[in-house]
Parts: sequence; C-alpha cells; structure tokens
Amino acid sequence: MLKKNDEKINGFLFVIVLPFLLFAMSYYGFESSYVRLKTMEKAPDFMFSSVYAYRVIPNYLSVHVTEAVTFVVDHYFSFLKSFLLKQGTLFYHSIFLINSFFFVLSSMVLNVIFKLKPTGFLLHSNIRRLIHLLAVFFIVIVQYVPTNCDSIAIFCYLLGGLLTLKYLQHKKPADFILLCIVTIISTLVRETSCLNISFFAAIFIDFDKLKKRDFSFIKEILILMVAFIVPYAGLRMAIHQDMSFVEGIYLLENFSSPFNVSGLLFGVISLYLSYTLCNDEGKLLIKKYLFFSIPYLVMIAMVGLFWEVRLFIPLILTGFIFTSYQFKNTISV
Repeated sequence: MLKKNDEKINGFLFVIVLPFLLFAMSYYGFESSYVRLKTMEKAPDFMFSSVYAYRVIPNYLSVHVTEAVTFVVDHYFSFLKSFLLKQGTLFYHSIFLINSFFFVLSSMVLNVIFKLKPTGFLLHSNIRRLIHLLAVFFIVIVQYVPTNCDSIAIFCYLLGGLLTLKYLQHKKPADFILLCIVTIISTLVRETSCLNISFFAAIFIDFDKLKKRDFSFIKEILILMVAFIVPYAGLRMAIHQDMSFVEGIYLLENFSSPFNVSGLLFGVISLYLSYTLCNDEGKLLIKKYLFFSIPYLVMIAMVGLFWEVRLFIPLILTGFIFTSYQFKNTISV
C-alpha cells in the first residue's frame, strides 16, 4: 500500500507539478522577444485574419477566457490586480492558463502512452520518467514562440496517438471512431491534425503487403483523411480571407537565415536523438512516419519558419513514442 501511494505521489509530482512549474517559468521567468503577447490587452487582430482565423477553437478560448479572467479579477480578486498587471496583461495570463491546462493534459497523455506497452529499457519506471521529462523539456523550450494554439494542438495530437496505439492493441471500433472525432476537433485547432493520419499510416501500412496487393487498413486511412479534409475545407469556405491558405512563402529565407538554419538543425538532431534510442521496429516506423509526413514537411519549408521549432514538436514527440512502445509481435514489419 505504501509503495502504491509513493507511486501516485511521484506520478503527481513528475507528470503534473514539475511540468507545470517548468511551463510557468517559461512564461514568467523570461520574456519572449519573438511575440509580444505579454503587453497585449486583448486578442490581437492578426489572430482573426489570414491563416490564423481558421484556428477557431484557440481564438474562441482566447477571447472568452480573457473575459472570464477579467471578470473574476475585477469582482473577486481586485486586490491582486496591480500585482498581476506587473507580470503581464490579463490577456497574457489567460493565454498562460489555457496553454498550461492543455500542456499538463499532454503530459498526462504522454505518461499513459509511455506506460502502455513499454520497450525493454523503459520497463524501469525511472528510465521511463526520464524519457517523459525529456519530452516535456522539448515542449517547454519552444515556448519562446508563445501562441494560443500550440498547446491545444499538441494535446490533440498526442490523444490521437494514444487512440491509434489502443486501436493497434485491441482493434476496437470505438477507439477508431474517437480518433476520427479527435482529428475533426484538432483540425479546428491547427492544421497539424493531418499528422494524426501520418502516425496512423506509419503504424498500419506495410509496404511489402501493398506490393502483394494487400490493402488492409486503407479504408481506415481514407476515413481519417475525410475527417481532416471536411472540416479543413469547411473552415475555408465558411471564413473568407484575402489570403486563404498561406501568409507568405519563406522557402528562400528558411535556407539563408542563420536563425532558420539553426532551427532546422535543432529539429533534425532532436528527431535523430529519438531515432538512435529506438529498436529496429521503432527506427523503421520513424522512417515510414517521415515518408507519410512529407506534405507537412514541405509546407513547413514553404510557408513556415524553421526558427519556430514548435513546428517540429509533433515529429520529435512521435520519435519518443516510437522509442517507448514495444511494437514487436504487434505489427508486421
């Protein structure tokens, strides 16, 4: 009984408390020089124009959580208002509350994934905890580009990964249906929801079987694609913008700016780190995942900025998941 209590306490400390403290330090221990959210009084106009307008769930939360925080502070904690405003605007505190909430949820989902079916060296709880904290550090360090959508998008992506692994284990239709629902919802958060399709395809599609005209799981892939395309296209038809798909083309800048090149190196080396930790099955899955993620990688190079290494976080976290999960005797590779 004492041992179980110790495990619960340690789990609470390392899965919830420590990640939250790290996240809080990243928002209040130093100030981002990239996005000036700390001085903004309300959701800026750029969140509702161009590509940002399609991130309807984060935008909705940004507006209404700020209204709720302002109401609570004005009516119940007015004595703290001067102190809070010294640390940032109420809008900034609201963004922190939203992001920290979904960040802690992401940490909890990661913990469940790492315990789901761990590989040999991750059977030891201390090693598993170190890998978990390493993944948490990667999420925290990219907060120098604070946004209102990334933490929610990471949570949705990890939840989709968990449902994919549960579907792999048990083949329950309910898990796949939930995965489709998560994909639909996460598309209303950010376009990275398409990577749930890449994750699923990397695990379930076997190229050798395709050569033998075995198209198992192609139907599921198509359903997942529909779950992404329908809300993606629907948003663009419902919300009219002057620039519907991209804010700019940054291909040349990505390979000429030292900041962007260093961001690319960060993403490549970080993913390579998880690759070196994988067994043979995991290494093959990372290669397949990168193959199915080519459209996303091309879009990052074209319309994203490599210096915003947050764009690589789903790939890096996937590497850690493939490092931790025991695929042997579960799938054919």
